[in-house]
Amino acid sequence: MAGLAATVGSGAMTNSIKDIVEADVLLVTGSNTTEAHPVLSLQMKRAVRERGARLILIDPRRIELADFAYLHLRQKPGTDVALFNAMAHAIIAHDWVNERFVRECTEGFEAVKTAVADWTPERAAIVTGLPPSKIVAAARMYAMAKNSAIFWAMGITQYTTGTDNVKALSNLALLTGQIGRPGTGLNPLRGQNNVQGACDLGGLVNVFPGYQKVADEAARRKFAAGWGVPYESLSPVPGLTVTEMMNGVVDGRIKGMYIMGENPMLSDPNLNHVRHALSQIEFLALQDIFMNETAEMAHVILPAASFAEKSGTFTNTERRVQLVRPVLSAPGEARPDWQIITEIANRMGHDWSYDSPEDIFTEMAALTPQYAGMSYERLAPGGLQWPCPTPDHPGTPVLHVGQFARGKGLLIPVDYKPPMEVTDGEYPFILSTGRILFHWHGGTMSRRSPGLEAIAPAAEVEINPADAAAYGIGDGDWVRVASRRGQVVTEAKVTERSPVGTVFMTFHYAEVAVNLLTIDAVDPTAKIPEYKVCAVKIEKVEQPEELAV
Repeated sequence: MAGLAATVGSGAMTNSIKDIVEADVLLVTGSNTTEAHPVLSLQMKRAVRERGARLILIDPRRIELADFAYLHLRQKPGTDVALFNAMAHAIIAHDWVNERFVRECTEGFEAVKTAVADWTPERAAIVTGLPPSKIVAAARMYAMAKNSAIFWAMGITQYTTGTDNVKALSNLALLTGQIGRPGTGLNPLRGQNNVQGACDLGGLVNVFPGYQKVADEAARRKFAAGWGVPYESLSPVPGLTVTEMMNGVVDGRIKGMYIMGENPMLSDPNLNHVRHALSQIEFLALQDIFMNETAEMAHVILPAASFAEKSGTFTNTERRVQLVRPVLSAPGEARPDWQIITEIANRMGHDWSYDSPEDIFTEMAALTPQYAGMSYERLAPGGLQWPCPTPDHPGTPVLHVGQFARGKGLLIPVDYKPPMEVTDGEYPFILSTGRILFHWHGGTMSRRSPGLEAIAPAAEVEINPADAAAYGIGDGDWVRVASRRGQVVTEAKVTERSPVGTVFMTFHYAEVAVNLLTIDAVDPTAKIPEYKVCAVKIEKVEQPEELAV
């Protein structure tokens, strides 16, 4: 979001899921799409199988999409900016630039041209481990196709250079004019079912709903009037992100925390640090649908209704706002989130008088330009894609048609920086983390499904056969994986899916909490932790020990 907001003025998927099949080239990077976004990936497969699209896969692992790829670039983890800069270099050097588009619709070309002048494919090959010819081939294929679309997910953003990664991808689209049409665009695949909606409606530390900055006096006055609160009560100072909050607890700045629908004791990096913080906090309230590892540390637990037990809206990855309707009654004392929050606010002395989620949506839409033309009545037939500024507007399937949200697209120079933690003699392996098809995030819901648990009952660590042989590890053996922050013991999965020198684990299993290992260094702009790269060592153990220390 931070990268796209800077380059094109809007931090969201530019295109629609249905126009994926109109792409001639699909560049997929940092996304295990078939496992993390399986329904959307069907459109990618369809584009390849039925429409003859060529898929460029940029991923160190041999994921399922590799079977559909015309070109698979297995770069060294954490070297994405070097690769994208080299592709930009090739596009400029070979005159594959869309000169008219660059001249009329963008700014910053000369600065990027200068920045990538030294990033030859040969130089990038040393950093990424890729053949220069493959880098040039990917650049040509992407630039010269009629319609090329870029897709990425957390395999691009979860680095200390995540914002730079996105800016470098944006440079490729702006250099070639591959944006503003069906089958093109810059398409971040949002990691959870309503993360786009949470961001749209102000679930970020620096903005009100609609990405209106808290530092903007006009925005503060607008929301103060709309909410009926004193202007002085709305702070111009951005709040703290998740990792900053945990640091704030440890250093005494934060005394209490209210957590909704999140399990930081499994999903946050450097879990020993998180445990240290939450064990000393004065007050911890958790609002969720099931007990989890964080709930066990809470002073107060507020039982919430699930998605199937409440009304409201979700905004999906293509910016489509959709109505959610209950099909079940909430069990026991569980209530919809909005009712819990409203009652807490009123017990704190406020006078919130919402009667339904529709009341809240109507208030929000009146203050949020992207949603201004939406209502429950208009959403009922199947949803609308923002921006939808007026009641007669049909919604926007493709962003940046004719003009960017910021006026002109901005090409931004970025330089390669290595990951915060690199391998050495003691910790010689790169650990990367991600999801598998059968479980979801922290497993709070999916691991309660007997069918899914039967298919994928236990954590594994993927190890390349060459590395396994060097360490005397066989498939199914028990292995200790340790970083500078902690260690876990799990079963080995010997497979060529992971490259030599890299091991891979999922974060779904509390009994093998991989985030005990990951580093809590963050991107300086977006504050996203570097989940995708940290240094670890492995050793075979004879029998299971305590699984996590």
